[in-house]
Parts: sequence; structure tokens; C-alpha cells
Amino acid sequence: MTTLPVEVLMQRARSRGESTAFIFQDDVWTYRRLAEESERVARGLAASGVKVGDRVVLHMMNRPEMLVAYYACFWLGAIAAPFRTAFKFAELLPMLQRLQPALYIGETLLYPNVAAVDTTLLPREKRIVLDENGGTYGVRSWEALKQSAHGDLPIPASNEPAVLINTSGSTGQPKFVMHTQDTLAAMSGILGGSFGFSADDVIASPLQLAHGSGLYLSLSYVQTGAPFIMLQTADPDIVLDGIERHRCTWLVGFPYQYAGLLEAQQARPRDVSSLRLCLTGADVCPVDLQKRVTVALGAPLRNVWAATEVAGQLAFGLQPGPVARVAKDAQIRLVDGNGDDVADGEMGELLIRGENVFIGYWNDPAATAQSLKNGWYCTGDLMRRGEGDELWFVSRKKDIIIRGGTNISPTEIEDAVVASHPAVEAAGVVGKPDPVLGQRVFAFVKLTAGAKKSVVAEILQNVAGRLAAFKVPEGLRVIDALPRNAMGKVDRRALERMIAEDDGAGSPSEAAPSRAGGERRARRVARR
Repeated sequence: MTTLPVEVLMQRARSRGESTAFIFQDDVWTYRRLAEESERVARGLAASGVKVGDRVVLHMMNRPEMLVAYYACFWLGAIAAPFRTAFKFAELLPMLQRLQPALYIGETLLYPNVAAVDTTLLPREKRIVLDENGGTYGVRSWEALKQSAHGDLPIPASNEPAVLINTSGSTGQPKFVMHTQDTLAAMSGILGGSFGFSADDVIASPLQLAHGSGLYLSLSYVQTGAPFIMLQTADPDIVLDGIERHRCTWLVGFPYQYAGLLEAQQARPRDVSSLRLCLTGADVCPVDLQKRVTVALGAPLRNVWAATEVAGQLAFGLQPGPVARVAKDAQIRLVDGNGDDVADGEMGELLIRGENVFIGYWNDPAATAQSLKNGWYCTGDLMRRGEGDELWFVSRKKDIIIRGGTNISPTEIEDAVVASHPAVEAAGVVGKPDPVLGQRVFAFVKLTAGAKKSVVAEILQNVAGRLAAFKVPEGLRVIDALPRNAMGKVDRRALERMIAEDDGAGSPSEAAPSRAGGERRARRVARR
């Protein structure tokens, strides 16, 4: 039987009360302090009229109060609804309208994006702001919430929704992934076991608590007794300084964050010799970046697979590339379009089953039915089995490019483009509509500082030497930055819109020639 997050915290507070749970800006939070603050806030929420099942919006950067608020909601049986810190008013308003929250807890930096919300939707007395300036916005303060604490707390059902984490999905309207205390408890245990965290580790954690990855891992750190450094942002200098100061042994982050770490470490080297392992997920990490980070930080950078809906069944890979390992006792399948298991070595959609799988999407039965089938979560990720317990990521099911009836993985091409030339910092590949072939391969690249666009022809020539002719990009454009979503992943839908807009406006693109009729020498041309 799994132990619920609040129960785990209370056990830590009793058995290791003065041990470090986490450090934030050199402020040490012990397990006892975290437990006492969480209970106090839970009683404050109850005194404010928050009941079991009510939604409490959490709108903060990484800071102790964010983790305290999560545990407080678990204690009370309220549903924590974290909001992405990058969202603006136009994105937050419809989410508030859908959630109808009983309380909003935010911070000074982010509250302006909510301040204009109509008071009939979110009354002022239901707004709490961690305001270091003392009442700037004329709403309730965090301290006032804690001072109003009184009364007994209920014993909430562990199988009811405990968190609603928004995820972009493919429709444009965010979905709210529902996890219960049971699924969170199972996930914490599985993550701790498959990753191997221990009380001897010190983990640098820049992942935002407003995201599933930051929350799940933080709960797992408490579960395993591993102290962590809660970093407010993923600023490369702050991360590197934190690793050096606290002698961190683990680092977790996204691929684009590691690219920034490389540059910052080169500009001002820090002593990061304490690192044993670096993990990356959320998007495919180019092999070349993995190798460069491993050399620069002196610790291997390994890929791990996870989703907002479930994490833990796949442990990190043991070699460079988009590879993960099936954890012990994990229930997974790879299936074809008919739902039948594929043969070893063949590509199939990853399905996962287990106690840590989410229970559905908030008020969205259609999306839930599409993703949860007979207890299996249909991930939408296409993978193939490798040696032993390895699983190799191929592509997102919705991202597959179909050119002349042939399936093409954009991630394979992105890896080849990045590896083709030292001037390429990052790449994004999508399918461009074509009346004859259905789609053609089109690539976007961000070049390194100082690189000239004249390298485009050389890049394409090098890619042609690495890939089959039908996979080589038939168009390539240099852009200043690749669009990314809130999780740091390359936003392929945004790239597709850029192509559509240019086609509509007749704008030229830097490109390789069409090669539908056979192989041609790659060169830079203008296409409309």
C-alpha cells in the first residue's frame, strides 16, 4: 500500500524533523518546518471557506510557499490548480472561468496578469498575494491567511482529484490533467525507485513546481529523503552557482536549458565536480548536446521519458540518444494502429498502465475516453524496442510526417541537422503541405552566435550524407529563435503556422530545392 504525500511528510517530520528537506536561496527548510507550515496553511484555507473538492489556484514561481500550498491542499482535500507562470491575462481568464476557483494564491510579480479579472468571478477576498511590499494590491496577504488558521481538518478521500495540471494538448485549449493523492503517491514511489534518489544525494531542481515534472519530482525527493535545492528559475548562472555552492550530485532540466548551461559554464567556469548524473526530458535532446554537456559538466547527460499524465515507468537511458529503460514491473505495450502489439524492433505507440496513471481530464470526457482505454494510457508517442529493456523514442504520433505514403520522424531529422554542422544550435522540423506528396520535409534552424546564413547549403549537403534522400529537408529557414511551449518543447504547431503565413503572403524562404524527382545537389535558393 502506498503512503500518501502528507503522510510521508509527517513521517519525515517525526523521524528526521531537523533534516533538510530543501534549500531556497540559502534558507534551509527542514521536514518539520515544511510540515508545520503546510498544516497551518491548510487550517487557514479551511477558515477561509475552502472545502473538500474546491479548486485553489496556485500562481507562483518556484518558492517555498508553492510547495507548502500543495501540501496544504492535500491535507484539506482541496484541489490544487497550478497556473503556468508564462501565461498572460488572455490565457489565464478562460482557465479561471472553467475552474471557478474558491481561492487564488499568487505572488507580486505575476498578479498583474490576474488583477483585472472581474470580481464576480474572483472576489477580492478570495485573492491572496505574497506581497513583499505590504498590501500593494489591496487583497489578502499570505501572513493573514496563516493567522486565520483554526478548526479541525477533514480526512479527504485519497482517490478524488488532488491536482489539476494544465497541458497544451493538440486542440489549442489547455486540458487539466487530474491526479489523486493515490496516483501521486504511486508516482513518487515509482520515480524514487526507478531513478535511485537517496538521502546521500543533493539534487539541483530548477523545474517549475507549476509543471507536473517539478511537482512529481519534488514529492519524490521528500518520499526518498533526498534534500534538494529549490531554484527559483532555470537561469544558467543561478543553476551553476547553486551546484557549486551546495555540492549537488544530480541535475534535472530540459534540453534548451542545458544548452544555456554550456554557454554559461564556458563564460565563467564553476566547480561542478560533485555532479554524478544529469537528466533531461520533455523534448528529445540532440546526441551532440548530450555529449558536449557530459564533457563540460563531467557527468553524463541521460534522457528520460515522462508525461504530465504519468511518470516513472521508464527510467533514464544509459547511452546517448532518445532512449529510456523499462523500469522493473512496469506495465507497457507498443501497439500498431489496430491496437495490436508490434514485433520487436518495429515502431508502435507506447501504452502505459499502473497505479500512477492519471484518472482523466477535468470536465472533458471525450478527451479522457480518447487517452484512457481499458486502463491503458495511450501516450501518443511512437517508440521501438532496443536491446534488453531499452525503448527508443521515434516521434510523437501527431508529428509524424507522411511524404508520399512514407512515415518520417521529425526528431530523427532534427538530430541529423544539429549534428551536421557546428553552426547549428537547434533545429525544428515539420511537414509542409504538398498537393502531390501530401507533405514535404521543412526545417527551421537557429544558428550559433556569429554564424552566417551562407552555411545553409553546407548544412543541407551534410544532412544529405547522413539521411536517405526522402528525409532530407526540402526547405530550410534560419530564424532567430525556435518557438517553444510552456514546457520548453519546440512548438511544431507554431512552425506550421509560420509556413502557412509565408505561403499566404508569398514570402521567400531559404531552402533546398525540391527533390521529388530524384537526388540533386543541395544549394541555397529562394522558394515562394
